[in-house]
Amino acid sequence: MFSSLFRKPAIETDTPAAIPAGQRVYAIGDIHGRADLFDELLSQIAEDAGARDPLPATLILLGDLIDRGPDSAGVITRAIALSEQGTRFHAIMGNHEELFLAALSGDEAALSLFERVGGIETMQSYGLDRDVFETMVGARLIEQLNAFIPPAHRDFLGKMEDRVAIGDYLFVHAGIRPGVPIEEQAPSELRWIRKPFLEHIGSHGMMIVHGHSINYEPEIRANRLGIDTGAYQTGRLTALGLEGTERWLLHTGISASG
Repeated sequence: MFSSLFRKPAIETDTPAAIPAGQRVYAIGDIHGRADLFDELLSQIAEDAGARDPLPATLILLGDLIDRGPDSAGVITRAIALSEQGTRFHAIMGNHEELFLAALSGDEAALSLFERVGGIETMQSYGLDRDVFETMVGARLIEQLNAFIPPAHRDFLGKMEDRVAIGDYLFVHAGIRPGVPIEEQAPSELRWIRKPFLEHIGSHGMMIVHGHSINYEPEIRANRLGIDTGAYQTGRLTALGLEGTERWLLHTGISASG
């Protein structure tokens, strides 16, 4: 049985990656519409920060805030509120946000995929009836989607970042293309890549922190840290804490979403 607050000690390497002195970072994995877990984990982060020396803390959301879980609208509302509290906040765009924005912009192929990967649950959280997806298609359905999304939410999603670099760490949604310089990485790779990145064992030049690929236990590798623990299925949302060369993990509980 796992506790709701679970830590691992710092991970030792020959040349450990580091956050610049005087800073602390918390990165949260894929939330997928679990506003309840997001709130719980934010409370844990506040408790954790309060138990440590006072330092400026940066919060990074690794993308896939929406879809699959029951309250994507609530997650976005909370994320917007966090973004308005100061500059030490970053929201990285995941493949689900990319699909959602493409669907809202009129891409019918993106709309079809959006429906299959949890987009119906997202639109239900905004008040759209599920049966609309059975009675409308194409442009009419896209028009309905746009009518239910608050402009502030769409603006927030459209301004999400591709990547964030702090010290020796690079934060992305899915990963990077091995061998390609960071500044030349295609946004689509940062949001969708799996196998070439996950199977690469060499250095990327930075320690990559990512979500996108689900594992019940966070993946701690020499070249990457994967923290998507399948919150929408497992009830286990994970945050990675970083300060200097220290790393630790925080988790919510493990009850299923139902």
